[in-house]
Amino acid sequence: MDRDDVLLETRIAERAAVSVEDVRDAFAAHGVPLVTPPARSRTLRLHRLRIAGQRTGSVYPGPFDTSLRFSEGLTGLVASNLRGKTSVLELVTWCLRGSPRDLMAEAHWLREVDLDVEIAGQAVGIRLDLAEEEITSAVVLAGPAIEALELVRAPDADHEIIPLLRALSSASFAEQMQALMMDRLDLHPLVNSYKQTGTQTHGWPVYFGAVYLPAGRDKALLGEHTMSGLPGRLLQVFLDLPSAAALTRVKTAADVLAARHKAAQAADTEARGKRDEERHRIAKNLERAQERLSAIADTEGGWEESLPEVASHVVQLARAVADTHETWDELMQAHRRARAQRQHDAKLANDVIESATARQLFHGLDPTACPRCDQVIAADRRRQEREAQSCAVCSRPVTGDENLPEEVIAEARQRLRDSTAAEKMAKDALEAAEVELDRLSGELTWAQARLRRAESAVQAPARLIAREEVLRLEGALSVFPELPALVIDADETKALKVFRAAAKVLEKDHEVAAQALFADLNREIAQLGRRFGIDALESVKIDRAAHLDITKGGGRTKPFGAQSPGERLRLRIAVVIALLRVGAAHAVSTHPGLLLIDSPKAEEVQDLDIRRLLGELAQLASENHLQVLITTRDFDLVHDVLPAENIIEARDGKPLW
Repeated sequence: MDRDDVLLETRIAERAAVSVEDVRDAFAAHGVPLVTPPARSRTLRLHRLRIAGQRTGSVYPGPFDTSLRFSEGLTGLVASNLRGKTSVLELVTWCLRGSPRDLMAEAHWLREVDLDVEIAGQAVGIRLDLAEEEITSAVVLAGPAIEALELVRAPDADHEIIPLLRALSSASFAEQMQALMMDRLDLHPLVNSYKQTGTQTHGWPVYFGAVYLPAGRDKALLGEHTMSGLPGRLLQVFLDLPSAAALTRVKTAADVLAARHKAAQAADTEARGKRDEERHRIAKNLERAQERLSAIADTEGGWEESLPEVASHVVQLARAVADTHETWDELMQAHRRARAQRQHDAKLANDVIESATARQLFHGLDPTACPRCDQVIAADRRRQEREAQSCAVCSRPVTGDENLPEEVIAEARQRLRDSTAAEKMAKDALEAAEVELDRLSGELTWAQARLRRAESAVQAPARLIAREEVLRLEGALSVFPELPALVIDADETKALKVFRAAAKVLEKDHEVAAQALFADLNREIAQLGRRFGIDALESVKIDRAAHLDITKGGGRTKPFGAQSPGERLRLRIAVVIALLRVGAAHAVSTHPGLLLIDSPKAEEVQDLDIRRLLGELAQLASENHLQVLITTRDFDLVHDVLPAENIIEARDGKPLW
């Protein structure tokens, strides 16, 4: 371990207030490299693309086998619309990226695709066999020189051509090719925390977004995606900032550990809630079981009566009580009627004595209804009879002797005596019935008590079951104690402390190293932007997150996303060339030096702008060892700005391949 590593470990240990050994253990345990050595060369150079197959349809049908050769600097692919310009870029992408960005409509024509390319100085031949838009066989060859690969589609040990990978499907080729490119270009996966509980890894396809530039209308400065800070991550990698990969891994490890602690605390809170809920449920069930047990009386010793016999006696007594109560009800009604009759007879006797009319009527008895129609005589008629001496039945005046015949009075009094005697007899019978009812009710109460005591013997099994239920619930409550306090793993806590401290230390180192690089980068981007036709551009400021702020014409500063599509395209190209220039000045590996740009003229408003852009780009590509492929349908444009050896064209409406 060299001195720089020791110093970095010591600084992290001091900031985290732990030992250097703790720092080493934390990094080793989580598989995080403490530092990343400077990257090797990442150059990509295209040499030859061969496309073979069978074209169908009405436009130039038949077999084809076309080879396209690419020069250094800026190469223009020129053809009419829908004649295969963009598909050349997509086929190069398929070979280099491992999968196409968009599968072209003509893919079903293809049978063989070969690409000869230099990857970090190594001559490589990519050979694809296709059918029905899928790879059926693929091999990637490595040879001593590009020229040795031109006519070869299989390994050849005699000529030192060896296989780097083999695949029998599109998916297998994509997976292996992406791993190969990451290794050969000395790139590290871009890792970020994902949903606060895990990590998300981005590989070669994300890096390739800085090779095949997106349309001008896209918002990302570098690459195709703005999520997870990927443009800034690409910028830092292509600037080869010291410990950029280590800083990313350290931050991700810290995020994952912090999220794990947070998840553990949330899980503990949830578990405690469920445990409390379960204990409460068991306690309530135990309380109810104890109440049921208490409700079952203990069996008294020596009680040996038969439950069926006692129950039968209770039923008999209950029936006798019911019958006696019914008799008592009837006697009560009879007593009430006898009392009412006695009261009525007493009143009549009094009327006979006091009223001659009453005496006269008494001889005619005291009808309650009309003898002819059986209608009940109303009370007002009887009142009229007493007060106005008119018959209650026929309403005629009644005249009577005012003398008081003794036989009439005697008869009224006899009736009163008879009704009084009848009332007494009814009362005596009622009282006797009440005595009998009380006696039977008492016997029934005692019999019911005997029945309950006899039932207690039968309830013994139920009592046993209730007691077992109480014991079971008490046992259940004992095995569900309150949870102990949450204990966080001490090693993880220490590792989190180490990674947070490491992130601070590396971030500071990052900032110091970036100051000079970003100052040079800002100057280069501004200079290149003006050369590409943004004449009002005064200055730019790019940060490590790949946020680019632009100041033009004395106006206020605006972000990259607020620029026009054409200006965005020119600024993207300026950033890549600036990366190459700054990398060369500081002797660091940066961008692979290959750019694919589809129809840049579509993003420009005036022909003058695109001519100036392509002219400057051609000169800069040559000066900075940059290889650029552009597509256009403007034949005059490319012939005005490019030499013949840098033009691949298809005249007279013919296809490019």
